[in-house]
Amino acid sequence: MTTATARFLRITRRFAASPERVFDAWIDPALVRQWLFVMPMDQAHTAELDPRAGGRWTITARRGGLDYVGAGEYLEIDRPRRLVFTFAMLQFSPNHDRITVEIAPDGDGCLLTLTQEGIDIDSELRRLPPGVRGGSETGWEAMFDNLAKAVA
Repeated sequence: MTTATARFLRITRRFAASPERVFDAWIDPALVRQWLFVMPMDQAHTAELDPRAGGRWTITARRGGLDYVGAGEYLEIDRPRRLVFTFAMLQFSPNHDRITVEIAPDGDGCLLTLTQEGIDIDSELRRLPPGVRGGSETGWEAMFDNLAKAVA
């Protein structure tokens, strides 16, 4: 019996900022509040981060009177090259996906590669017709647009 290979999401984006600046935007609460899980309709946004292996993070965005909470645990921190953490939105699913962020110098900027793997992203990608972008990919792309502004 063969099992289907788990699907994962991988996005690569170039930023016109140093790897250190882009990395810090993932772990500095003041920068995180400018882009990570931020939407134009947010009424409030908080970021509680303990950026160390084993540390926890929680980001809460208030939209339409409801709190949307993203949370997880930092698994690996190798500034400015690599950040690995778990990610869950427990109001939607009990599962935790794994996010790996790799940052490499690229001329006067850097290349960021995000990989999201786990039960929830696998399930989302399996439901999509070929060639169609899902909500997670669209969401990360929008956040990366905001990240580019935050590190400019």
